[in-house]
Amino acid sequence: MKAITYTEYGAPDVLKLKEIEKPAPKNNEVLVKVLAASANAYDWHFLKADIFLIRLAAGLFKPKNNRLGADLAGRVEAVGSAVRQFKPGDEVFGDIAAWGNGAFAEYVAVPEKAFALKPANLTFEQAAAVPMAALTALQGLRDAGQIQPGQKVLINGATGGVGTFAVQLAKYFEAEVTAVCSAGKMELVRSLGADHAIDYTKEDFTKNRQKYDLILAVNGFHPISAYKRSLTPTGLYVMAGGSPAQIFQAVLLGSTMSERAGRKLRSMSAKSNQKDLAVLKELLEAGKIVPVIDRCYSLSETAEALRYLGEGHAWGKIVITIQQ
Repeated sequence: MKAITYTEYGAPDVLKLKEIEKPAPKNNEVLVKVLAASANAYDWHFLKADIFLIRLAAGLFKPKNNRLGADLAGRVEAVGSAVRQFKPGDEVFGDIAAWGNGAFAEYVAVPEKAFALKPANLTFEQAAAVPMAALTALQGLRDAGQIQPGQKVLINGATGGVGTFAVQLAKYFEAEVTAVCSAGKMELVRSLGADHAIDYTKEDFTKNRQKYDLILAVNGFHPISAYKRSLTPTGLYVMAGGSPAQIFQAVLLGSTMSERAGRKLRSMSAKSNQKDLAVLKELLEAGKIVPVIDRCYSLSETAEALRYLGEGHAWGKIVITIQQ
């Protein structure tokens, strides 16, 4: 089968399309024919190793695992003897980051708990755009952010993969949503339900004296002290993505800058689980949230897809069509 591989950290040019052995499912695994995948900042960080903690986990000087790609949608081709949830022919979607990545390929074999049935109303490309980004938005708002109806919620980085889902989910949770984006994308965030939009090229929301009950930061950089200044006395700041500097500050300083009975600052990363995939499936099928796709690429164009992602100007998700 064809798969994208890499043996060194670096620019997208290090990615190679190679012929490798097709996997066989173990007892608890499903073999999925990948029809579409999507790129995430997660993939970019593992490609570049621009966060030192990644080198500690994935290989100090070169990657231990030479495969990228977490999000995918496809069709089950075979199942292991212990698999009970799926059968050949089932259409599924999921995030396989916890099982070693590898979605940028024609096939994957991973435990059945990585997947849920694909929303019936979505194409494979649309479904592949969902898992990691929507899980991050859902868990960032609901779990880390403890979002409540009527709260004033700000999404910084509102037009990226996570941000477009976060705006929609915050409205689903009945919050008053402010989206931070560039001028050219304000119409997009309003179409997703944002009550207010701030053009970051003209206004710094950390200096306008407006206070928010919850700030979900998924892109753009402000010092953590500036985010804290924009919170209500009991507000929450949740870092769910961004530049290496932003991630570094949130991880190392968030807990020390939190107040015992007041403002809290924390970081989070999504954890794939079937229960939350099922929640997303229900919301997608009900039309409560929709995936936003910027561009589609072929498997052979994966390096170009990640290069475009790395430029930081994409709106919504970047999808890779594998095969049909």
